[in-house]
Amino acid sequence: MAKQSTSWLTFHKRWPLLLVALLSTSTVIVLLIRAASDSCNANSTTTTTPQYSHEVSRNQVTSQVETPPNPLRFMKSKHVVLVSHELSLSGGPLLLMELAFLLRGVGAEVVWLTIQKPTDSDDVIYSLEHRMLDRGVKVISAKGQEAIDTALKADLVVLNTAVAGKWLDSVVKENVPRILPKVLWWIHEMRGHYFKLEYVKHLPYVAGAMIDSHTTAEYWKNRTRERLGIKMPETYVVHLGNSKELMEIAENNVAKRVLCEHVRESLGVRNEDILFAIINSVSRGKGQDLFLRSFYQSLQLIKERKLQVPSIHAVIVGSDMNAQTKFETELRNFVAENKIQDQVHFINKTLTVAPYLASIDVLVQNSQARGECFGRITIEAMAFQLPVLGTAAGGTTEIVVNGSTGLLHHVGKEGVTPLANNIVKLATNVERRLTMGKRGYERVKERFLEHHMSQRIASVLKEVLKKKADSEKNHAFT
Repeated sequence: MAKQSTSWLTFHKRWPLLLVALLSTSTVIVLLIRAASDSCNANSTTTTTPQYSHEVSRNQVTSQVETPPNPLRFMKSKHVVLVSHELSLSGGPLLLMELAFLLRGVGAEVVWLTIQKPTDSDDVIYSLEHRMLDRGVKVISAKGQEAIDTALKADLVVLNTAVAGKWLDSVVKENVPRILPKVLWWIHEMRGHYFKLEYVKHLPYVAGAMIDSHTTAEYWKNRTRERLGIKMPETYVVHLGNSKELMEIAENNVAKRVLCEHVRESLGVRNEDILFAIINSVSRGKGQDLFLRSFYQSLQLIKERKLQVPSIHAVIVGSDMNAQTKFETELRNFVAENKIQDQVHFINKTLTVAPYLASIDVLVQNSQARGECFGRITIEAMAFQLPVLGTAAGGTTEIVVNGSTGLLHHVGKEGVTPLANNIVKLATNVERRLTMGKRGYERVKERFLEHHMSQRIASVLKEVLKKKADSEKNHAFT
């Protein structure tokens, strides 16, 4: 079987404490650290000048500049209800949690409802709920009169994902018409099985829909019309942005170096080895199987061409050690059958992606079919100055500039060989990796930061609140 290091598990539990210590380390210590020619600092800088000294100067300058007002400040004291179909480590719930924290940051009153919860205790749900409670987000049951009363009194109700639409008929029932004018429906799905009338029959009547990419918005517009015969409401495209916390780590070369060294030590790989990682929940739609086929093919190409490169490794982050699915078993069997256990590493799914991003050389975004709605991990990797090998589908095409910040390949089996070739291209050309990584970082700074996302969301919320106010005025006159 492929490696699942026990030393990594120990590190995974204690890395947040390590990171806190790193971020509070004196800058004097930083100046004593010299760069070495390995993967742990290759993404930090492409010059021999100590980059941290430049960052200190930049911080000194920016600290004298007045911080611009928060674009969401108008939401202070507003009552907001966030309705999630589940509470898990998947993208949709985590994005909604981030919105909750942004709104709490400006003084909004935020209430969280989770529609589907297991009857037994769940450590992930417990942890996430307490994270919200610690930030002042109220968590209540999605069922019962309290949920209905809270939604009726709210200034804004956000339904997260298409599946959350079931909550309207199952809980709100006869009060649905009173809530629809203040509903913003945040949609992340790209899969066809979500286009069911039972999920989205109320979609045309809400105040607006918010979708993470233009590609997905166009898909929903066409699909709902052709398949369901309904019309999308006013639709707003909001590209996501990296959190300030992630950017602080991504721009701290000392933190990245130490995380890199610890992760690589835990995995049993050398600093000079080249790591290609796919960071997504393990499922067929995310394309881990095709990635492994491409990786194996790249090993063959390197051997056939007698290329002189450091050892390359595939890292799959998003495994589930407690409940290995049939698909994951297939992945591990493929690794064993092709005798590449020493070069493939499975890592359990987690909220904390920074250690992986600090320790790898290339991100692979291999989502299949229509691709990712957006693909938050892509901009997170670019913040760490990593090139991206992605499928030419979905939101990835709106993030990755092909040939500049990464390389794109076809979805499906047709993309296996092109991805293998792209792996070889980046494995054999460190300068190209570094250049692409630097350009990706610049692109993130230009358009994919938290304040960019806040500005985009703020403009949507203003529109939705205005529509709600207009609806209430019209109702008062009738």
